[in-house]
Amino acid sequence: MIRDGILNGVHPTGAMLGEESLAAEIGVSRTPVRTALARLQDEGWITIYPKRGALVQGLSERAVADLADARLLLESAAPARASADARKLLAERLGRSIEAQREAFRDDDVRHFIELTIEFHRAFVEATGNSVLLELNDRLADRQRFLLFSCGDRLLARCGDIIAEHETLVERLRIGDASGFAEALRAHLADTYATELHKLP
Repeated sequence: MIRDGILNGVHPTGAMLGEESLAAEIGVSRTPVRTALARLQDEGWITIYPKRGALVQGLSERAVADLADARLLLESAAPARASADARKLLAERLGRSIEAQREAFRDDDVRHFIELTIEFHRAFVEATGNSVLLELNDRLADRQRFLLFSCGDRLLARCGDIIAEHETLVERLRIGDASGFAEALRAHLADTYATELHKLP
Protein backbone atom coordinates (compact mmCIF):
# COMPACT_ATOMS: atom_id res chain seq x y z
CA MET A 1 0.00 0.00 0.00
CA ILE A 2 2.84 2.41 0.76
CA ARG A 3 4.54 1.56 -2.53
CA ASP A 4 1.29 2.11 -4.42
CA GLY A 5 0.98 5.50 -2.75
CA ILE A 6 4.45 6.42 -3.97
CA LEU A 7 3.83 5.14 -7.49
CA ASN A 8 0.52 6.93 -7.99
CA GLY A 9 1.61 10.23 -6.44
CA VAL A 10 -0.33 10.05 -3.15
CA HIS A 11 3.11 10.22 -1.48
CA PRO A 12 4.97 12.57 -3.87
CA THR A 13 8.70 12.89 -4.32
CA GLY A 14 10.13 14.86 -1.41
CA ALA A 15 7.37 13.89 1.04
CA MET A 16 8.45 12.74 4.50
CA LEU A 17 6.58 9.63 5.68
CA GLY A 18 6.22 8.79 9.36
CA GLU A 19 5.73 5.32 10.80
CA GLU A 20 2.98 6.42 13.18
CA SER A 21 0.87 8.24 10.58
CA LEU A 22 1.27 5.41 8.05
CA ALA A 23 0.29 2.82 10.65
CA ALA A 24 -2.85 4.80 11.53
CA GLU A 25 -3.72 5.29 7.86
CA ILE A 26 -3.31 1.62 6.97
CA GLY A 27 -4.74 0.28 10.24
CA VAL A 28 -1.79 -1.78 11.42
CA SER A 29 0.85 -1.51 14.13
CA ARG A 30 4.15 0.28 13.55
CA THR A 31 6.13 -2.97 13.28
CA PRO A 32 4.91 -4.05 9.80
CA VAL A 33 5.18 -0.43 8.64
CA ARG A 34 8.81 -0.35 9.78
CA THR A 35 9.45 -3.61 7.89
CA ALA A 36 7.75 -2.25 4.77
CA LEU A 37 9.77 0.97 4.89
CA ALA A 38 13.02 -0.99 5.19
CA ARG A 39 12.08 -2.97 2.09
CA LEU A 40 11.12 0.18 0.17
CA GLN A 41 14.49 1.68 1.06
CA ASP A 42 16.21 -1.44 -0.29
CA GLU A 43 14.20 -0.98 -3.52
CA GLY A 44 15.31 2.65 -3.76
CA TRP A 45 11.93 4.32 -3.30
CA ILE A 46 12.69 6.02 0.02
CA THR A 47 15.56 7.03 2.28
CA ILE A 48 15.02 6.44 6.00
CA TYR A 49 16.26 9.08 8.44
CA PRO A 50 16.16 7.75 12.03
CA LYS A 51 13.76 9.66 14.30
CA ARG A 52 12.70 11.87 11.37
CA GLY A 53 10.91 9.61 8.91
CA ALA A 54 11.31 8.30 5.40
CA LEU A 55 11.92 10.66 2.48
CA VAL A 56 10.25 9.67 -0.81
CA GLN A 57 12.82 9.59 -3.62
CA GLY A 58 12.15 10.38 -7.25
CA LEU A 59 14.06 9.15 -10.29
CA SER A 60 16.99 11.20 -11.55
CA GLU A 61 17.23 12.24 -15.20
CA ARG A 62 19.87 9.55 -15.65
CA ALA A 63 17.59 6.91 -14.08
CA VAL A 64 14.75 7.94 -16.41
CA ALA A 65 17.02 7.72 -19.45
CA ASP A 66 18.40 4.35 -18.33
CA LEU A 67 14.89 2.99 -17.83
CA ALA A 68 13.75 4.10 -21.27
CA ASP A 69 16.93 2.66 -22.80
CA ALA A 70 16.37 -0.69 -21.07
CA ARG A 71 12.78 -0.82 -22.29
CA LEU A 72 13.92 -0.06 -25.84
CA LEU A 73 16.30 -3.01 -25.71
CA LEU A 74 13.71 -5.35 -24.17
CA GLU A 75 10.82 -4.51 -26.48
CA SER A 76 12.60 -3.98 -29.80
CA ALA A 77 13.37 -7.68 -30.28
CA ALA A 78 9.67 -8.55 -30.71
CA PRO A 79 9.24 -8.25 -34.51
CA ALA A 80 12.38 -10.25 -35.28
CA ARG A 81 11.72 -13.05 -32.79
CA ALA A 82 7.98 -13.63 -33.21
CA SER A 83 6.62 -15.74 -36.07
CA ALA A 84 4.28 -14.19 -38.65
CA ASP A 85 1.28 -15.97 -37.09
CA ALA A 86 2.27 -14.84 -33.59
CA ARG A 87 2.70 -11.26 -34.81
CA LYS A 88 -0.74 -11.32 -36.41
CA LEU A 89 -2.42 -12.62 -33.23
CA LEU A 90 -0.56 -10.11 -31.08
CA ALA A 91 -1.47 -7.24 -33.40
CA GLU A 92 -5.15 -8.17 -33.09
CA ARG A 93 -4.86 -8.30 -29.30
CA LEU A 94 -3.07 -4.97 -29.17
CA GLY A 95 -5.67 -3.43 -31.45
CA ARG A 96 -8.27 -4.23 -28.78
CA SER A 97 -5.98 -2.69 -26.17
CA ILE A 98 -5.77 0.52 -28.19
CA GLU A 99 -9.57 0.74 -28.28
CA ALA A 100 -9.60 0.37 -24.49
CA GLN A 101 -6.93 3.09 -24.25
CA ARG A 102 -9.15 5.42 -26.30
CA GLU A 103 -12.05 4.74 -23.97
CA ALA A 104 -9.92 5.44 -20.88
CA PHE A 105 -8.73 8.68 -22.53
CA ARG A 106 -12.31 9.76 -23.25
CA ASP A 107 -13.22 9.04 -19.62
CA ASP A 108 -10.15 10.93 -18.30
CA ASP A 109 -9.29 7.72 -16.43
CA VAL A 110 -5.53 8.24 -16.08
CA ARG A 111 -5.00 5.23 -13.79
CA HIS A 112 -6.67 2.82 -16.23
CA PHE A 113 -4.86 4.38 -19.20
CA ILE A 114 -1.51 3.86 -17.45
CA GLU A 115 -2.26 0.22 -16.62
CA LEU A 116 -3.35 -0.42 -20.22
CA THR A 117 -0.14 1.20 -21.48
CA ILE A 118 2.02 -0.96 -19.22
CA GLU A 119 0.21 -4.11 -20.40
CA PHE A 120 0.50 -2.95 -24.03
CA HIS A 121 4.28 -2.63 -23.85
CA ARG A 122 4.66 -5.84 -21.84
CA ALA A 123 3.08 -7.72 -24.75
CA PHE A 124 6.07 -6.91 -26.97
CA VAL A 125 8.43 -8.56 -24.49
CA GLU A 126 6.05 -11.55 -24.21
CA ALA A 127 6.31 -11.92 -27.99
CA THR A 128 10.04 -12.63 -27.76
CA GLY A 129 9.25 -15.92 -26.02
CA ASN A 130 12.09 -15.26 -23.57
CA SER A 131 11.05 -15.75 -19.94
CA VAL A 132 14.18 -14.01 -18.61
CA LEU A 133 13.48 -10.88 -20.66
CA LEU A 134 9.90 -10.93 -19.41
CA GLU A 135 11.08 -11.23 -15.80
CA LEU A 136 13.41 -8.25 -16.30
CA ASN A 137 10.57 -6.27 -17.86
CA ASP A 138 8.26 -7.00 -14.93
CA ARG A 139 10.91 -5.84 -12.47
CA LEU A 140 10.85 -2.46 -14.23
CA ALA A 141 7.06 -2.12 -14.21
CA ASP A 142 6.87 -0.12 -10.97
CA ARG A 143 9.39 2.43 -12.26
CA GLN A 144 7.41 2.70 -15.48
CA ARG A 145 4.21 3.20 -13.48
CA PHE A 146 5.86 5.85 -11.29
CA LEU A 147 7.10 7.81 -14.29
CA LEU A 148 3.74 7.73 -16.05
CA PHE A 149 1.91 8.92 -12.94
CA SER A 150 4.52 11.64 -12.39
CA CYS A 151 3.91 12.94 -15.93
CA GLY A 152 0.45 14.03 -14.73
CA ASP A 153 -1.15 16.64 -16.97
CA ARG A 154 1.57 16.17 -19.58
CA LEU A 155 0.51 12.55 -19.98
CA LEU A 156 -3.13 13.53 -20.49
CA ALA A 157 -2.10 16.15 -23.03
CA ARG A 158 -0.14 13.50 -24.94
CA CYS A 159 -2.71 10.70 -24.75
CA GLY A 160 -3.86 11.21 -28.34
CA ASP A 161 -0.27 11.15 -29.61
CA ILE A 162 0.56 8.14 -27.45
CA ILE A 163 -2.35 6.18 -28.93
CA ALA A 164 -1.31 7.13 -32.46
CA GLU A 165 2.25 6.01 -31.70
CA HIS A 166 0.91 2.74 -30.31
CA GLU A 167 -0.95 2.19 -33.59
CA THR A 168 2.30 2.73 -35.51
CA LEU A 169 4.08 0.18 -33.32
CA VAL A 170 1.34 -2.39 -33.90
CA GLU A 171 1.50 -1.90 -37.67
CA ARG A 172 5.31 -2.23 -37.71
CA LEU A 173 4.99 -5.39 -35.62
CA ARG A 174 2.30 -6.83 -37.88
CA ILE A 175 4.48 -6.58 -41.00
CA GLY A 176 7.66 -7.67 -39.22
CA ASP A 177 9.49 -4.37 -39.82
CA ALA A 178 12.10 -4.75 -37.09
CA SER A 179 14.09 -1.59 -37.88
CA GLY A 180 10.96 0.53 -38.34
CA PHE A 181 9.53 -0.83 -35.09
CA ALA A 182 12.74 -0.06 -33.16
CA GLU A 183 12.91 3.48 -34.51
CA ALA A 184 9.22 4.15 -33.79
CA LEU A 185 9.66 2.71 -30.27
CA ARG A 186 12.76 4.84 -29.64
CA ALA A 187 10.90 8.02 -30.65
CA HIS A 188 7.83 7.01 -28.62
CA LEU A 189 9.79 6.40 -25.41
CA ALA A 190 11.87 9.55 -25.86
CA ASP A 191 8.76 11.70 -26.31
CA THR A 192 6.83 10.08 -23.46
CA TYR A 193 9.65 10.40 -20.93
CA ALA A 194 11.14 13.61 -22.36
CA THR A 195 14.59 12.04 -22.60
CA GLU A 196 17.18 11.25 -25.23
CA LEU A 197 17.73 7.66 -26.33
CA HIS A 198 20.58 6.12 -28.26
CA LYS A 199 19.71 4.53 -31.59
CA LEU A 200 20.03 0.79 -31.67
CA PRO A 201 22.91 -0.55 -33.78
